[in-house]
Amino acid sequence: MKWYIAAFLLTVLTSSQGILTTLSQSNGKYKYDYATVPFLAEVFKFATLMYVDTSTYQIMGNLKIVTTGILFRFFLKKKLSNLQWMAIILLVVGTTMSQVKGCGEASCDSLFSAPIQGYMLGILSACLSALAGVYTEFLMKQNNDSLYWQNVQLYTFGAIFNMARLVVDDFRAGYEKGPWWQRLFNGYSITTWMVVLNLGSTGLLVSWLMKYADNIVKVYSTSMAMLLTMVLSVFLFSFKPTLQLFLGIIICMMSLHMYFTPPSMLVGLPPTVRSDPESLVIVSDDHKAES
Repeated sequence: MKWYIAAFLLTVLTSSQGILTTLSQSNGKYKYDYATVPFLAEVFKFATLMYVDTSTYQIMGNLKIVTTGILFRFFLKKKLSNLQWMAIILLVVGTTMSQVKGCGEASCDSLFSAPIQGYMLGILSACLSALAGVYTEFLMKQNNDSLYWQNVQLYTFGAIFNMARLVVDDFRAGYEKGPWWQRLFNGYSITTWMVVLNLGSTGLLVSWLMKYADNIVKVYSTSMAMLLTMVLSVFLFSFKPTLQLFLGIIICMMSLHMYFTPPSMLVGLPPTVRSDPESLVIVSDDHKAES
């Protein structure tokens, strides 16, 4: 499978995660039990949201695009060209532009008006998120083990932490509803199973890109997925499109083209002139001797 096919599939699946998760709600609540792993980056996520509003947090989250490029350069020793760095900066500008709300909205006054603790935690969260991605790529590429065996190793830790969360929830509730394995699939619907299938497929695609492509491709896929989610929300949830959204999409598409297009095509260099062998003048050895 080509890397751009995997990246496209990851974009589509990632963009539908939030939509499917929202559709899996019933009267604004989840009927099914779910376990999360608030480990390191997630802890800082909730801590950051104590100080900043949602809009500011989303915009600060785009810092992980830049931090991923920096860690990608220093830890994996992958050198990026000046054009590629400019493309990454454009991607940050485009995603941020699409998330900025108009000044006529109520939250405009609170944008970037949080205490310094919120910004420090937001920066730390972005760095940890980028570090997790780069380190995962390092683990995936450091040996020639099967991709599926590496996935088993990686996701075993997630299963352990999720199971631990369920056990803790049972203990706090005094086992009123019985052990977690007896009600593991309670409240599941077709949409819920679609969410599970989506998350599992997304994880496989991310691991494939980590092993056979790189983190930058994953960053572009998830960033484009965010924009695709906004566009789909216009039709599914009556989300009102804004000028900022359209400008952000245009800038992100320019960034995508700039990063993956060969430099010779970007600057419009003429094709290399190839000499016609039949037009070459053969100089004899006698003529060269006379000269």
